[in-house]
Amino acid sequence: MSRVTAAEQRPVLRWRPSGAGVLAIGVVAAAIGLRWLMFPAESDDYRYFLHPWYEFIAGHGGFQALKDTGFADYNVPYLYVLAALSHLPVQDLAGIKTVSTMFDLLAAYLTFLIVDLRRPGHSWRPYAAGAVVLFLPTVTANSGWWGQADSVYATFALAGVHAVLRRRPWWACTLLGIALAFKLQAVFVFPFLLVMLLTRRVPWRALLAVPAVYLLLDVPALLVGADPGRLLTVYARQTGTYPALSMNAPSVYEFFQVGDYTDAVRTAGVLVTGLVVLALVTLVVVRRPGRGPLPGPGGRGRELTDTQIVLLATCSVVLVPFLLPSMHDRYFYLADVLSVIAAFHVPARLWYLPVLVQVSSFGSYLHYLAPEVGNYLTMGFLAALMALALGCVLRATALEFQDGPPVPAAVPAPAGGSAQLVREGP
Repeated sequence: MSRVTAAEQRPVLRWRPSGAGVLAIGVVAAAIGLRWLMFPAESDDYRYFLHPWYEFIAGHGGFQALKDTGFADYNVPYLYVLAALSHLPVQDLAGIKTVSTMFDLLAAYLTFLIVDLRRPGHSWRPYAAGAVVLFLPTVTANSGWWGQADSVYATFALAGVHAVLRRRPWWACTLLGIALAFKLQAVFVFPFLLVMLLTRRVPWRALLAVPAVYLLLDVPALLVGADPGRLLTVYARQTGTYPALSMNAPSVYEFFQVGDYTDAVRTAGVLVTGLVVLALVTLVVVRRPGRGPLPGPGGRGRELTDTQIVLLATCSVVLVPFLLPSMHDRYFYLADVLSVIAAFHVPARLWYLPVLVQVSSFGSYLHYLAPEVGNYLTMGFLAALMALALGCVLRATALEFQDGPPVPAAVPAPAGGSAQLVREGP
């Protein structure tokens, strides 16, 4: 009888992907393939902004070019990306779209993680939510067709929301600070952060991470000689670039014409937005919505639920760009993604929310990317859809706060034990 060696006795490890894993790989491959088909398309933003910026960086020594940031109106973190691409053997258009596509995948993965917190285990819903986000028309067109970088800041903002849900406040503020450093539009989620601060889900000292990481990301540019004043005022200069009340955004300003009073209406719009945000934040914080007092010494309530947190984040990113003046069509990107997450959290109430947001948001995209199609959808109609979406998510959030805590249900105890009370939720 032959002897069996130790090597032959050692178990052979084989990777056997699950059905969900194979499906996920197929979905990712299809999403990448769809974007790859769009890669040759050159948008006006690429021709007039991104490509000239890349050419300037490539012609002035890569990262060394950042000592003079006057050639671009973006903050330096994204210029670091362009500088890195200038050192790679890749055409700039393909490189720019590849970076955005990579962040699309990360945003879909974060969607999976956030929905999985609501429905953990082997539920199909987290996979479906990630796939929906990956194939949203706005998400697909933003990176594959347009070559924009909204997925970059949005991914860090989603990671911040996920960190809040995981009770990691310092990570949450750090990630939101990175999002803000990439694009000013990250402020759309800051009213949500204010609620988290006031309800003690995030401690106030953690807020220091936002400016700290923002300033830290300026350091590489400062080391090559960039002007600190220009770095710190880049967003102040951006806000004065576009005088129109709406730049193809489905916002409230599509409902009326103001003639010669644009400046006055813009100022009033900013003030009204601030007042509305403060009023809604106050309602959330001071009300006793059936969840008891807020946590903490002298506080009045229990912690917010995960669903309440998701809905508050969704309200924030729909409300703020809808009310603020001078918004662009792409500024509802976070609303596009979070509306899907909210729908998977409360499908009975919000299954239609992503449809409203997506038709409104992508319709405004078409006014720029394919005007021969987009012109059939008036901006007033698209703004009305976004207003309806805002009303729906505000109502769903109010109902979620009015609902009482899950009713304790008795679970039969094993033999010899005593019954236990557990919370059963939907």
